[in-house]
Amino acid sequence: MVYISSIGRGIPEYHVSQQEVKQLVSRLFSNKHQRLQRYLSVFDHAKVDARQLVCPTTWYEEEHQFDEANHLYVEHALQLSLEAIDHCLEKISAQNSNLPVFPYEAVDLIVFVSSTGITTPSLDAYIMNERPFREDVTRMPLWGLGCAGGAMGLGRAFEWLKLHKDKTALVICCELCSLTLQLNDTSTSNIVGTALFGDGVAATLLIGEDSEYTKYVSQIALSIQETHSYMKKDTTDVMGWKVGKNGLHVIFSKQIPKLIKSLWKGHVEVFLGRFGLTIKEIDTFIAHPGGRKVLEEMETTCHIPKEKLAYSYDVLRSHGNISSATVIYVLKKWLEDKGDHRLQQPFGLLSALGPGFSSELLLLKWVMR
Repeated sequence: MVYISSIGRGIPEYHVSQQEVKQLVSRLFSNKHQRLQRYLSVFDHAKVDARQLVCPTTWYEEEHQFDEANHLYVEHALQLSLEAIDHCLEKISAQNSNLPVFPYEAVDLIVFVSSTGITTPSLDAYIMNERPFREDVTRMPLWGLGCAGGAMGLGRAFEWLKLHKDKTALVICCELCSLTLQLNDTSTSNIVGTALFGDGVAATLLIGEDSEYTKYVSQIALSIQETHSYMKKDTTDVMGWKVGKNGLHVIFSKQIPKLIKSLWKGHVEVFLGRFGLTIKEIDTFIAHPGGRKVLEEMETTCHIPKEKLAYSYDVLRSHGNISSATVIYVLKKWLEDKGDHRLQQPFGLLSALGPGFSSELLLLKWVMR
């Protein structure tokens, strides 16, 4: 058992409405895309009201080379990651006012997840320079996992903590999707992607069951019980990046919602069956909101009541799709749920789909310590 103790976020400066983004795309692509008006309707039906961006909208009106965009990625990723980490550790300390501030030195593993920019050494090395982490902390940078990265980052940290039960882990999911906008890419993927993607960072503190820092874990605690990964072969063209001379071009196949029925449902049923559980016994689905159609297909295919996906819809509406970080935003809402029903309806399923085409699942449970 591993405890999910606290989650902090790094929220970019610029808050932009969906209509503002729609108008921006209309100006940028009106002379480049013959069927633009048809695709602009996607903005009205995406269930996204707003998102946060690291740059003002004027920045996106000009073409930028990859090195310029990536420089901004490193700069903002570091700043927002530090904000998320600080918020995460300060929050756990605030919840336990009788205890000292949770120390950076107590972190034994740092998992850094991202797919929207690159740097070597990986960004966790720069993060360590800015805060008093120990120099012997274990580092696990994960790149290229896309929207599945948040669930996979938690999953790999969970597996590490099962072997090191007296340790702690910090999982950082950092995605600045807006910096990958390509003005000369008139593909449907690029247009549709702008209707969904935003920027943000989330940091999650996990604590092993034998750690001396379990004193920072709430009496009614949210725990990870188990995790499972699945990847469908010959689906590398469904989602990902195509590298062009100006940087990363999004691949976003219309097949994605259909894969819920052919891939996700079976993965969920087999995974839950290992614990004698069914979909009906899951109180909350902490699902990565890849988009409206993905969530609706989950409801239809698996007969999941819409209210069990409420947190996913809330995050999609307020932040858009932030790739790996989005499911952590959803998890944060459930972690902060103080309802009396937690121990009576203890199970949650965290899920995310990503490039590969891959599915990552984590069984969560409220437990009394």
